[in-house]
Amino acid sequence: MREYLLVTGVGLLAQGFFSLRMLHQWVKSERAKKIVSPSLFWVFSICGSLLLLLYGWLRNDFAIILGQLLSYYIYLWNLKANGLWRGIPLPCRILLLILPPAAASAVALAVPLAATLFRNPDIPLPLLVFGCASQALFTLRFVYQWWYSARRGISVLPMGFWIISLTGSLLICLYGVLRLDIVLILGQSLGLIAYSRNILLGLRSSRQV
Repeated sequence: MREYLLVTGVGLLAQGFFSLRMLHQWVKSERAKKIVSPSLFWVFSICGSLLLLLYGWLRNDFAIILGQLLSYYIYLWNLKANGLWRGIPLPCRILLLILPPAAASAVALAVPLAATLFRNPDIPLPLLVFGCASQALFTLRFVYQWWYSARRGISVLPMGFWIISLTGSLLICLYGVLRLDIVLILGQSLGLIAYSRNILLGLRSSRQV
């Protein structure tokens, strides 16, 4: 019971950071009457990502780990685009850069643990594939956001980001329901509202241009 509470606590703390980033971005966007990409959005993203990597490890859920590995370095790129990266002490920067590959290497070297990530008896293979596909789509939003921002040389959150976010979030909610994973369900609940609201803000601002 204590172990379950600890694992769930890590997951809820991770989702708390992700909820904070969405709430902060939402408030900033409402005040600006348009979609904005505040620096704290990316700081909270990195904090949540590190914790969710740990949660996925503890849950032996490869779908969760995959989703974070794909987006982590895009968060760092946005920190740099917002001018925050150089303000981080060099040892911390090095640590931030090596943590994900170090964790992945540890999983690969621990054969029994690596096997459970892909062959978890609690997760049927079709459900694992669905979870991975949902996470991949959800993460694609940050690939798109990076591509869009890199072409313009600034960190922005375009309309396509929110459309992909809404679609991926709905699929992850379904995966969470099938997995009976309260962390995933609660974590996506606020997101669904924020994604929908940003789409409305984007449509309104585009009409005013």
